[in-house]
Amino acid sequence: MASSAMLQVFGQPASTDVARVMACLLERQLDFELVRTDTFKRGRKQQLPEFVKMRDPSGHQVTLTHGNVTLGDSRDICRYVCTEFPRWCTRNLYGAGALERASIEQWLQTEAQSFDAPSLALALFHLAVGGAPAPAPYVSGDEAAAAESERQLVRVLDVYDGALGRSAYLAGDDFTLADLSHLPNAHYLASSARGRALLASRANVARWYAAISSRPAWRQVVAVQARTAHYPVAFHPSASGHGAL
Repeated sequence: MASSAMLQVFGQPASTDVARVMACLLERQLDFELVRTDTFKRGRKQQLPEFVKMRDPSGHQVTLTHGNVTLGDSRDICRYVCTEFPRWCTRNLYGAGALERASIEQWLQTEAQSFDAPSLALALFHLAVGGAPAPAPYVSGDEAAAAESERQLVRVLDVYDGALGRSAYLAGDDFTLADLSHLPNAHYLASSARGRALLASRANVARWYAAISSRPAWRQVVAVQARTAHYPVAFHPSASGHGAL
């Protein structure tokens, strides 16, 4: 059966797609191996698996293998993880019934279609320039694009703030994939002063981000991102809490 096969994640931990998948696996307390694909660019003797080389060209930065299953979209991987494995390890991240799942799916679509692009563009811009404003009156094309991304993101955060005023998390009072999927981009956004200010400017969003970013599973992802070792890392959270061996 696929459920008893080894879970392997191929990608670079700094990738938002890889971070999303790792967070889901750690929340589910599942054992898995992270194989860093950047190690194959440094002259190591290992050969990158063919299925990783042949990933679809749509920009996905992660591949999960599980027995004869190979997936390359981080959100689909999270859906697969939540439906393939039993619930005993954590509360259900993907809804206990059709109505809950529909609500989670609505927010997953909102994240993918409305939050993902402007939040990442703005985060990367501020990280690149150190958060310093451009001298007036000069505005480069990049700065104009960043300003547009911020306008788009502000509209999204206003919607989120309203929803989070009615419940603790986006899809209700429990943490779900709807919240988890936002963590990678929100983390990078919060790495700049301007990004932190945007998240803090709305009380409900600020409270929500503080709650989801402090979860042990996500803190483990951030710790892995900070490491510089270039070799496969095995995670065994089911044996001794969140951790890597």
